[in-house]
Order: sequence, then C-alpha cells, then structure tokens
Amino acid sequence: MTKLDIINESAKLTGLTKVETELVFDSIINSIKISLSKGERVDIRGFGSFITKVKDEREARNPATNETFILEKRYIPSFKVSKLLKEFVDLEMKEI
Repeated sequence: MTKLDIINESAKLTGLTKVETELVFDSIINSIKISLSKGERVDIRGFGSFITKVKDEREARNPATNETFILEKRYIPSFKVSKLLKEFVDLEMKEI
C-alpha cells in the first residue's frame, strides 16, 4: 500500500476530499518526524510507538578495500509494534 492508496482509502472513509486528506496525513507524518528529531517518543495506542535509538560511534570496515574508518554517533528512528496490532494482523492473516 502506498501513500496515495492510504489517502484514497481515508478520503472514502471520512468523506473528506483527497486534498484535505493528504494535508491531514502529511501533518501527522510531520508531527511524528519533528517529535522524533527532538528525542521524544510518539505513542499511538493500539498501533505502536515511534522512538529514536542512539547508535554509538564505532569502528567499521569497508569489505572491498579492507579499509577501517569511524562511524560517527547517529540517531535512528525506530518503530515498536503494539501487542494489539500484532494480534490483529496474526488473526487476519490466518483467515486468508
């Protein structure tokens, strides 16, 4: 499912236009991105949690040249699925 598919489906369900639905969808995504960039956790009950994980500086190796270099400390967005979503998907997939 693509962003366009989500927008089309949401527009049908809500009665909003596709333009209005896309604006709402984009604002939700931007809110999540801004919160993660501030180090905040985003919890959506029944769906999951968006968090920012810290990867410490470490030494890495380029396998092609065998050259070693330092990977700097970095922040990685991550998603943890809720138990309810796991159970829902498992149940729905078993019915297929």
